[in-house]
Amino acid sequence: MHIYWFILGSLTVWRISYLLTIETGPRDVLATLRNRLVGRFWGGVTGCLYCMSIWIAAPLAWMLGESRAECLLLWPALSAAAIATERLVHRDHPLATTLYYEDKEELDVLRQE
Repeated sequence: MHIYWFILGSLTVWRISYLLTIETGPRDVLATLRNRLVGRFWGGVTGCLYCMSIWIAAPLAWMLGESRAECLLLWPALSAAAIATERLVHRDHPLATTLYYEDKEELDVLRQE
């Protein structure tokens, strides 16, 4: 496989993933579709560009790969390239992080009942 197919494939994965997870589409068609999928499996996938890129990369890897091993390696590589593209394009947006709160620690840990 030539490198330009990998570049085109990764840009395709990023564009389709971005379209399905972020953009509203003409007449808010994509936003309405995402709202109808809330609470279902695909509703969770359409809410996350990283998750969507995995699903979009699978058929593209199958189309671009020349052997089974190459297809299996292309699948996560295309997704990773799409995620890297997203981070590069939207550098000013911080990544969503999960907050972790820890209970206040007791000073007398060994003497607890």
